[in-house]
Amino acid sequence: LEFRRVLFRFREVGVMLKKDERVSARVIAGWFVNAADRDSGEAPTHLKIQKLVYYTQAWYLANFDTPLFDEDMQAWTHGPVAPSVYKKYRGAGFDVLPQEGKAGVPDIAIDFLKKIHEECGQYTAKKLEKMTHEEDPWKITRGELALEARCVRPIDKLLIRNYYAKRLGKKEISKLPN
Repeated sequence: LEFRRVLFRFREVGVMLKKDERVSARVIAGWFVNAADRDSGEAPTHLKIQKLVYYTQAWYLANFDTPLFDEDMQAWTHGPVAPSVYKKYRGAGFDVLPQEGKAGVPDIAIDFLKKIHEECGQYTAKKLEKMTHEEDPWKITRGELALEARCVRPIDKLLIRNYYAKRLGKKEISKLPN
């Protein structure tokens, strides 16, 4: 995927939250469930929502050098997973998730989420899974584990930041700012 053009627009709209302000992965997941264009056939499944949450964190880290949410994503068999989001939707299996109440995302972050949804929401859950499997943060975190092996290793936020920031032409950093 070529996110570069779109992601530079994120910086222009000034979506960075205040220092130390965070949004939970569960709230972000709820926003994506509600944002799905069901009339056009978009199916917000648990698997798809997990990948959208991951790409939201990844591109936020790449653009702003700080996480949008504190929770670590884990390198599960089907790609990165936020455990709190798993707990929220685990009963849904591969079914389409129902609309939810208002997600509670700060207004300043809505444009960022809309751009992630515009760029990534067009893909199926399996396509997004395949994309994460081809990218270093998930591959490095899993190491030599077999695909079907259980893994709850956290994907390091600095690894995520540096991988995606490189795609934006940014330099690697050795530590995320506090």
